[in-house]
Amino acid sequence: MNKTPRRTVSSVLALALIALALPAAAQEWPKAKPITFTVAFGAGSSTDIIARTVGEKISAALGQSVVIDNKPGAGGTIGAQAVKRAPADGYNILVISVSYAVNPSLYPNAGYDPLTDFMPVVLGPSTPNIITVHPSVPVNNIKELIAYAKKEKLSYASSGIGTTTHLSMERMKIATGIDIVHVPYQPAQAIGAVVAGHTQVSSTSMPPAVAQVKGGKVRALAVTSAQRSPALPDVPTMNESGFSDFDDLTWFAFFAPAGTPPAIVERLNAEINKAMELPDVVAKFADQGLTSRRNTVAEFSIYLRAEIPKWAKAVKDSGAKPN
Repeated sequence: MNKTPRRTVSSVLALALIALALPAAAQEWPKAKPITFTVAFGAGSSTDIIARTVGEKISAALGQSVVIDNKPGAGGTIGAQAVKRAPADGYNILVISVSYAVNPSLYPNAGYDPLTDFMPVVLGPSTPNIITVHPSVPVNNIKELIAYAKKEKLSYASSGIGTTTHLSMERMKIATGIDIVHVPYQPAQAIGAVVAGHTQVSSTSMPPAVAQVKGGKVRALAVTSAQRSPALPDVPTMNESGFSDFDDLTWFAFFAPAGTPPAIVERLNAEINKAMELPDVVAKFADQGLTSRRNTVAEFSIYLRAEIPKWAKAVKDSGAKPN
């Protein structure tokens, strides 16, 4: 007669006790109802594409529908405020960009505290910002752009006031003493401004720029990440161009309202990480210049605590004000 080892019995009992200790909501999740991904930007945005791509995969993995609810406006603060007020039951998830870390310094009242009103779930994919010029501009690198800007009046398009694309360029301007006039655009339109020659320079995220660079419509000068981008491996970094400590990323992430059961947050973290590692998801992200890496809730929390003061300083130094 086989006997069950005492260690096995103890492990089973321990798991049973943990299950009993969990709130009822955590035990039944995600069976009760569909999960809502509130996207802080409009349909077709990079944030929206990421939310829909990941949502489809975790819906299949969890056996529960994932509903996409776009709530754009005010740099992502409208969507963030909506999720902040939502029940903390694991069925309400905010999908937002790095604006989450920027907005509390940019807006007089962003309507949320990034460290206390939400629980970080997982850091999603990220992309460097990229500085490009119209082919008619006679420069091939950042040093030449700086020299040219000291002689000529130039303007640059960004993805909007207070975005990292805006703040990255302002950091360069402050460091070098050049004056390139900022012209804010909607994210999807910023690269088009330099393609059409409305501005001579642009600072945008990678996704809308990659095809234009490869097609010769714009010339890429540098990316703002610490490492070169796999999407455009021949384009140097800002640090290679004579700067230091440049690692400005447009990142995307998932958050839950404060008070969401930690067991649910950990499960979401695991499922979203697995989704982002699927070959078709990796390929889809790569096509847009996006890369992701597995990260825990704790690791994302540490990263977030460094990002908030970093961008607060950039907002203060640049004098950026929302429209």
